[in-house]
Amino acid sequence: MSSRPVLKTHTALSDGMRRLFEKLEQRLRIGRPVKVFLAGGMAVHLYTAKRVTCDVDAEFGARILLPNDLMVEVQLEDGSSQVIYFDTNYNPTFSLMHEDYQDDAIPVDLEVEPFHLFVLSPVDLAVSKIARWAPNDREDVTELVRLGLTSADEIDARARAALGGYVGGQSMLLLNLRDAVALAREVEAGRGA
Repeated sequence: MSSRPVLKTHTALSDGMRRLFEKLEQRLRIGRPVKVFLAGGMAVHLYTAKRVTCDVDAEFGARILLPNDLMVEVQLEDGSSQVIYFDTNYNPTFSLMHEDYQDDAIPVDLEVEPFHLFVLSPVDLAVSKIARWAPNDREDVTELVRLGLTSADEIDARARAALGGYVGGQSMLLLNLRDAVALAREVEAGRGA
């Protein structure tokens, strides 16, 4: 999509993520700028404000040892509590990712120096969901397309362009891609796209 989407940075969950990054800085005393690329459910939340997740999938542009015990409790808008933490096992190489995903990521202004946060673009976020294609991945792609943040054609083109860099067998990945594009087309048809 051509225009930059408005990110939902004033929700309880995004405020909790801000506090999580602040705690990380306090713990590690990094002291120099570090780019961070957000993916997964937290990235979807920043676009939709609907997705609730407990883990933050973050790719750091520097070597950082994430503490396993770092977490923040958040009081969500519905009154329930949620504990959020960094997924210390997150690795973007397990996903289908276009080679330009970092260049196309969108800055997130959460004022958490020294971290410079970016969220995957909507199409790259959708494409990153294809390799696993679990029920929550389907829901995430549905919501991104429903909101007009990406489209079936964009997902198909970006995913096919990313196939050359994918490590692993592609037969199941291609089936997942077929299903993802079909789902996106159904969502588009349902919203009159």
